[in-house]
Amino acid sequence: MQIADIFTLLGGVALFLFGMTLMGEGLKKVAGNKMELVLYRLSGTPLRGLLLGAGVTAIIQSSSATSVMVVGFVNSGMMKLPRAVAVIEGALIGTSITGWIIAVSSLGGGGGWTSLFSTATLSAVVAVIGVVLRMFSKKQSRRHVGEILLGFAVLMFGMQSMSGAVSPLKDSPAFVGLLTRFSHPLVGMLVGAVFTAVLQSASAAVGILQALSMTGAITFAAAYPLLLGIAVGSALPVLLSALGAKTDGRRTALVYLVLEVISALLFALLYYGLSVFVPLGLSDRVMDPLSIAAANTAFRALSKGLLLPCNGLVVRLVETLVRPSEAERAANASLDRLDERFLAHPPLAVEQSRLTTADMATLARSNILAALALMDNFTSEGFAHVEANEDRVDEYEDKIGSYLVKLNTHELNEQQNETVSRILHTLTDFERISDHAMNLAETAREMREKKIAFSGAAEREVEVLTAAVREILDLSFNAYAELDPELAYRVEPLEERIDTLCDEMKLHHVDRLQRGECTLEQGFVFNDLLSNLERVADHCSNVAIAVIELQAEVYDAHDYVIRLRELRAHHFDEYYREYEQKYRV
Repeated sequence: MQIADIFTLLGGVALFLFGMTLMGEGLKKVAGNKMELVLYRLSGTPLRGLLLGAGVTAIIQSSSATSVMVVGFVNSGMMKLPRAVAVIEGALIGTSITGWIIAVSSLGGGGGWTSLFSTATLSAVVAVIGVVLRMFSKKQSRRHVGEILLGFAVLMFGMQSMSGAVSPLKDSPAFVGLLTRFSHPLVGMLVGAVFTAVLQSASAAVGILQALSMTGAITFAAAYPLLLGIAVGSALPVLLSALGAKTDGRRTALVYLVLEVISALLFALLYYGLSVFVPLGLSDRVMDPLSIAAANTAFRALSKGLLLPCNGLVVRLVETLVRPSEAERAANASLDRLDERFLAHPPLAVEQSRLTTADMATLARSNILAALALMDNFTSEGFAHVEANEDRVDEYEDKIGSYLVKLNTHELNEQQNETVSRILHTLTDFERISDHAMNLAETAREMREKKIAFSGAAEREVEVLTAAVREILDLSFNAYAELDPELAYRVEPLEERIDTLCDEMKLHHVDRLQRGECTLEQGFVFNDLLSNLERVADHCSNVAIAVIELQAEVYDAHDYVIRLRELRAHHFDEYYREYEQKYRV
């Protein structure tokens, strides 16, 4: 083998890996933005999980990518470990589809019309179509199809380059002798595992083995242990993805390795054990790309099918091997949803961000209610509770905001971009609402320390206002959690009523001051209270507008408020009259 052949081989490997990546990314985009959510939501039973895992992996061309996604599901609490095992088993079957795609390269040229089906002709036609679609199509979906075709063409060209580079090896005694060593089960499995761990792709390792088989020097005796080792070595990227994960995330990653080790050992014992007693006649069979693809699929499908009824044992094994730490029990489970593994899958990341923001909203709402309770019954413990919740809300804002900034570096469609934008805006509103809770708690503390009490009339007015604020909190936050625009449409009329209430209460307070029923000191506290509650209502209005925008795909909040108030649309007047009757001072 000449130096030029070595460079040709390396170039072929590089093109092969690049083509496989390009094709997989294109397939993932064409498959749609809901693929990850489908995998999460529809993998309820072991058989369904197995089939979905196989299907998704066949689409994205990587069992590691699917398994890393599942590690994220379990790590964030979205999926339980027993459910994840079946999905990973399916992924390990689905990854063998790449071998069948690569086997197309084994088609011969021949003469006449059959030359149209040769690898060179097929690659050229696919490449031309791919370039046309990628460069000249205006529709994004067609451009993604072009990427798939280009990836396939590059992959085929890489296979041709590898095959051409290694073809002289068929006459090399040293190469044949090396393959003979691979026939030893332990050596072959070890080489296959190490080689795959370096490449970090079982599909790529099988593809290179298929390229070597075109020399005609690969027998079943050499290919079989290599395939078993490739299966074990493919677990490395999944294990690396679990570094820093919680206990269940690490357990899920270990499931991948456990399944592959058990499968490899089981089928090694089965084949080599039978060979001792029954002459199977497979050892000297010369392998080609098609037969390697068939052997790989058969091994993966049969082994995972046999292991499917034993999933409970696999779960107990990994639970025994990986124990939880004390620190994890104190962690914020809600923020665990923001798993960085989901960033490569924007639909999941966006949905998890929205759900986590809804939890943040619930916490901010409860903090306002806790602060209002301090106005009637102030306690140091209650104040500390509000303060602790404020710190937690700040943590939510920091973590969600940072997560969304990272998500924005990935390719998002228009709807996802708008959703992320709205979440970022509502984050500020929820955080500010919690800030006002802290302000209210400090107002309550000031009243307690200075022994300030409102007059009877002022107390009755405050009760009316706080009841209205509680309702607007419920409306806006439930509208956000449920993405219900009908609830959101009720918020703006109530917000306007709260503004009017505050204006009326300020005028009433001035009258009481003039009559000597209230003092200036009471007035300062009273105005602080009104100001904070009015601002809470304003932020609730912002949240409701975000919900309406997302559901109606209207992205001009200022224009929406103007039209809603001027045109009195969406039952505005009807709702306002209802709140006017309900909340009077």
